[in-house]
Amino acid sequence: MIRLGLISDTHGLLRPAVHSAFTGVDLILHAGDVCGDDILHELRTIAPVHAVAGNCDPVGDPNLPLSFEQTFESLRLHMSHGNELGRPKPEQLLKAYPNADIIVYGHTHKQLILDLAGRMAVNPGAAGARRFDLAPSVAVMMITDGRVAVELIELE
Repeated sequence: MIRLGLISDTHGLLRPAVHSAFTGVDLILHAGDVCGDDILHELRTIAPVHAVAGNCDPVGDPNLPLSFEQTFESLRLHMSHGNELGRPKPEQLLKAYPNADIIVYGHTHKQLILDLAGRMAVNPGAAGARRFDLAPSVAVMMITDGRVAVELIELE
């Protein structure tokens, strides 16, 4: 089993509750709008981190590629911020990245888990400052024997 901490849209704020939410994760995936290297440094005190650039991050930052892809237990995961599609809808992302079994994205700040014909799109919501009357949140994804389970965790 692999446990992935999913986070997005910190916008320069890492809430202390993220530490307990991500206890025991093997890897943290940050889906963009990091807004500060200090966020990545603090996340690395919990687990190794892969992050991608969002529309609020500096263009061309070598620590923030536009996308990240990796295979976990034969499942291909693609992560990008989502802004490359404007206001992304999960169905658009699944169509745009047909080789991915799992798509992790951010940008909309809206928590979402969609399982469509054996493919999954996940937005952990925004972990930074509260915006749009949406509760700050992260997610933990567990991949076991090719099966995926995701838990959304609201942050106080």
